[in-house]
Amino acid sequence: MTLLRPDDRIYVAGHRGMAGSAICRALTRAGYHQLLTTSRAELDLCDGVAVEAWFEKYKPSVVVLAAAKVGGIQANSSYPADFLLENLKIQTHVIETAWHSGVRRLLFLGSSCIYPKFVAQPIREEALLTGSLEPTNEWYAIAKIAGLKLCEALRRQHGFDAISLMPTNLYGPGDNYHPTHSHVMAALIRRFCEAAAMDASSVTCWGSGTPRRELLHVDDLGEACVVALKLWQPGLEELPYLNVGTGLDLTIRELSETVAQATGYQGAILWDNTKPDGTPKKQLDVSRLEALGWRPRIPLAVGLPSTVALFREQLLRAVS
Repeated sequence: MTLLRPDDRIYVAGHRGMAGSAICRALTRAGYHQLLTTSRAELDLCDGVAVEAWFEKYKPSVVVLAAAKVGGIQANSSYPADFLLENLKIQTHVIETAWHSGVRRLLFLGSSCIYPKFVAQPIREEALLTGSLEPTNEWYAIAKIAGLKLCEALRRQHGFDAISLMPTNLYGPGDNYHPTHSHVMAALIRRFCEAAAMDASSVTCWGSGTPRRELLHVDDLGEACVVALKLWQPGLEELPYLNVGTGLDLTIRELSETVAQATGYQGAILWDNTKPDGTPKKQLDVSRLEALGWRPRIPLAVGLPSTVALFREQLLRAVS
C-alpha cells in the first residue's frame, strides 16, 4: 500500500535548491505530476501570514519541506543569528500551517549535523541529543533539531503525519559553489577546477585532512524521499525520523585527492592546520531506511565526474 495518492497535490518548499530540485525530479519519475512550487520572490517562507494565505489558496495535500538557509563552516561561523532565525521561521511557519490547514502528510528534511560531535559510529537515530554539537555548525543544527522535534510533537499530541529524514553530506546537480559559503564537496570541486584551469602549482585545503565524511548524491536523496513518503508509517513508539546516507565514508584528504583526479589537477595539495576540522567522523547507520527497500544507486566514482562536468558547464555559461 502506498501512502501517496496519484492525485496528491504535493508542495515542495525549496524546489530550486539542490535537495528540493532532486526531490521534484524523483517525484516526477515516480508518476506524481501535481507538484506545487514557489520561488522566494513569490512566497517568503519567513512571513507567516503569507504562508497561511498561500496554503489557503493552493491547498496542498502533501508537503515536503526542503527549504532552508544552508552553508559550510565559514558561513555558519560568520552568520550564526541568520542561520538560527531564518531556519526557525521557515520551519515553524510551514510545519504549523500544514498541520492547521489539513495537510495529510509532511516530510521535513533535516541534516546529519544534528548529531553530537563525539558519538558512537555509525550513528544511529537514537544518538540525537546525547551529547554536545559541533560548534562550527551548532546554530544550523539547533534549528534543524527544533524542526524535527516540532514534527515529532505534532505527531504525538495531534496525530499529524509528519516524518523527517536526516541526510548526510550531499553533492550533485544544483549545488552551491560560492567561494566561501559552500559545503565541502562543492568547495573542493570549485577549488580544484580553478586550479587545474590555471595550472596552479598547489592548492591549500582547510584543516588537517583527517576528518571522515560520507557523501551522498542528491538524486539518491530524492529517491529516498519518495520511498519514505510512499511506504514509511512509523508507529507511535517508533522514532519518526530516519538517516539517509551510503553507510561509507572517507577522509577529507582522500576526498580531496579524488576530486583533484576527477578535475585533472596535478599539483600539490597543502593543508592549513589553522582552520577548523569540524566533526572528526560522521558516518550514518542507514539500516532502517534500507529496510524499506531503499539503497543508494550512484557511487562516488559515477557521481563525482558528472558533477564536475556540470560545474564546468556552469562556468562556461557564466563567461559566455
